[in-house]
Amino acid sequence: MTSFISVVSPTGPGSSMCGYCGPPGGRSQSRSSHNTAGFVASQLSCEIYQKIIDRGWRRSGTYCYKPDLKRSCCPSYTIKLDILEFKPSKSQRKLINRWNRFVLRGNRIDDVTMDNADTSSKKGFSKAPPFSLVHSIHASESLFSDEKFARTFETTLERSVFTPEKYSLFERYQNEIHHDNDTTSSGFKRFLVESPLEYEPIPYTKRRPRHLPSHYGSYHQLYRVDGELIAMAVVDILPNCVSSVYFIYDKKWEKHSLGKLSALREACLANEMHDAGALGMNALYLAFYIHSCQKMRYKADYSPSYLVDPEEFTWHPMEACIPLLDKYRYACFTHPEHSLEGSRDPGPESGQPVPDDVLCEISIIDSMQDDGVVTVVPINSSTSWKRRDFREEVYSHINGLGVDLSKDIILSYSMII
Repeated sequence: MTSFISVVSPTGPGSSMCGYCGPPGGRSQSRSSHNTAGFVASQLSCEIYQKIIDRGWRRSGTYCYKPDLKRSCCPSYTIKLDILEFKPSKSQRKLINRWNRFVLRGNRIDDVTMDNADTSSKKGFSKAPPFSLVHSIHASESLFSDEKFARTFETTLERSVFTPEKYSLFERYQNEIHHDNDTTSSGFKRFLVESPLEYEPIPYTKRRPRHLPSHYGSYHQLYRVDGELIAMAVVDILPNCVSSVYFIYDKKWEKHSLGKLSALREACLANEMHDAGALGMNALYLAFYIHSCQKMRYKADYSPSYLVDPEEFTWHPMEACIPLLDKYRYACFTHPEHSLEGSRDPGPESGQPVPDDVLCEISIIDSMQDDGVVTVVPINSSTSWKRRDFREEVYSHINGLGVDLSKDIILSYSMII
């Protein structure tokens, strides 16, 4: 059990407009994205958060939510890539090599060739057949080479903090990619900077290379060319995975497919951490796979990938899931007979009541003294338990996390009232 305490405040089910459907007035009859449960976290251990996302949850800033796949128009399944078995495809190798040629030769951004040449055979790169993901990913980085390239490319991994430079990139990304002119620095902080994850030492069994993180937690991976910040990946580094949170980039670099390149770099990061002795590290979580959204299906191109079952929370090979996803709007991989066709709403589902003997083992903060002493009591002994709306939020919270995980998290109602 982790020594870091996890404290959250449940918010109950929720819904919002779907960001994956077509434009309003299109054929989609349901344009709502539903959550079965949610909470705002003041702090989370990385071990606990790993277990949370293994049950289909995801975070946005300090808000964590579990999508309701039965009721959402575009069901989103947690997807992970086995980085120990991952072999980049031909197109993925070409993508890496294309970027390396750009750094080596200094091609103009609007004049990128797509030939099949392997950069490992070009001047400035040592030959490395067969293809090595780690070698190829780092081949164009100034940190890993003394060669003189036409461009200076570097990536840095730093803890999730705000800087005006990052916000400027985010503002351009929102304006030029999403046509959103209402960005604010406070919104950027809430969405991509603030994180409830506690930084915890990574127990490497070998000497850690200096470019690898020393702690689990939330990070920004910055991409710079000739000193200019061109992209930023937001990632959570957890005991068993690197979890992709978000990626932003400058539109003028769009032809380089930096989003796809970032997934390969994050797979490489997880692989290097495993090889350095972080033996639990074995996967890259690519957030959600949304089969109903064509632009999100590219995640299936990273193989071997697995989807988590929405009911049993077991992992299933992508190739076994695709036929069910093709046939059903909501697909259950462990129990295919539970799958649903069409857009029919199965009706409301509130959190199911939880037995008192279970509630007695789930704690809530009752009081906090000026000297920092915190008193906790069983959830069903708290004054908040008298409120029906709070009981419903707690039931949803426990049903979404499961009983065992709920016992490891302390609730705090005062955070949101």
